[in-house]
Amino acid sequence: MSQRILLIDDDDSLRRVTEYNLSASGFEVTTAASGSEGLGYFHKSQPDLVVTDVELGDMNGLDILARIREEAPEVPVIVITAYGTIDMAVKAMGKGAFNFITKPFDRETLRVSCLKGLEMRALKSQNLLLTEEVDRLTGVEGMETANPAMAELLGVALRVAESEATVLITGESGTGKEVLARLIHGRSGRKKGPMVAVNCAAIPENLIESELFGHLKGSFTGAVANRKGRFQTASGGTLFLDEIGELPMEMQAKLLRVIQEKEVEAVGADRPEKVDVRIVAATNRDLKQMTADGTFREDLYYRLGVILLHIPALRERSEDIEGLAIHFLKKLQAPRGVSFSLQALARMKAYPWPGNIRELQNAVERGYILRREDAITEYDLGLPGLAKNNTPTGDDGALSLEIPDEGISLEEVERELIRKAMAKSGGNRSEAARLLKIPRHVLIYRLEKYAEVPKQK
Repeated sequence: MSQRILLIDDDDSLRRVTEYNLSASGFEVTTAASGSEGLGYFHKSQPDLVVTDVELGDMNGLDILARIREEAPEVPVIVITAYGTIDMAVKAMGKGAFNFITKPFDRETLRVSCLKGLEMRALKSQNLLLTEEVDRLTGVEGMETANPAMAELLGVALRVAESEATVLITGESGTGKEVLARLIHGRSGRKKGPMVAVNCAAIPENLIESELFGHLKGSFTGAVANRKGRFQTASGGTLFLDEIGELPMEMQAKLLRVIQEKEVEAVGADRPEKVDVRIVAATNRDLKQMTADGTFREDLYYRLGVILLHIPALRERSEDIEGLAIHFLKKLQAPRGVSFSLQALARMKAYPWPGNIRELQNAVERGYILRREDAITEYDLGLPGLAKNNTPTGDDGALSLEIPDEGISLEEVERELIRKAMAKSGGNRSEAARLLKIPRHVLIYRLEKYAEVPKQK
């Protein structure tokens, strides 16, 4: 796939020659004869690189540079001019230009500059993807919140991370218990050690002891070699025991001893082995009730729950839904123009999300794949509760707006609401976000999307 370059120059002759030379070098070139036309093309289909003249008649190329840098800082911009001075070059580079080239320039100079600019962008993209992958593995992603209870929980988790205390995380399935566990590990003194996750419900009962503590060759049928258990593998790091409530009573007693003595005994071994492991456990079950019922050891419950962290269900933190949906859309590497319709956002906020964050992520992915236009609609999400005639079966919280016969742009409606909120708040982003009932970081995202970024207040 050829890389796309937007060329903005009001000199017809030079524009045609430059377009020909860039096309001959294998680039896909779109041209604009004015600054406003160039910005229009840029907003419509964002290119991989922009080449712009300084003197354009209707606009100054440095102003275009500033607008592009605000809206899409990852897009390199090359500035060309027939009136090159050191002062102008300094201004261009200070505003974020990738390169500054004076006219007349030869074909090879511009070609090489474009290649280097695109190479730099590719490297930045790779670094961003690497950073996101590191965030995924360390559990940092998806933990931003506008919910006071969740914010307090994260604050406690970060303070706890610095200690060696065992942690018990509770919450419904899909609320992000493992993500929180990885966040704790990633902010702890053990972050350079391994983070080993074990789903206690997924291991057959007759293999749990071997899986956790290891075994020696010949200790049972099928034990053809010595094998380390998860405790030994996690030594120096953190062992995450998910679904701890599914652990059989016999194994609960052995786990309690390991936690207290800090040593394990492999199946078939005649002496214990010291292990240096921090334990973080999680469950979606009520362990307190299970202790009363006699299905979970009370002493183990208190030993695991030195620090108790409860993650609220997504329906209890509806103010986070839009921010999480945008986060998941970015993870899908959706083009800049793809976003959620106002009705889709209202639908997501009204839906109870029994599957919590995991269900939201799946709905976003489904909506992104099935959308017919850039706007993801409430029907694309595939949430239950919509009748076959595409009419919501209940109150989904959507605004009551009249649609004129000639139609109306959803983006313009959203843009106008944001303008009014910013005007009413006097440019205060936090207050505008409160008026719109969205998290502050979501408002900032939308201000940047529409290239309306007022000074910080």
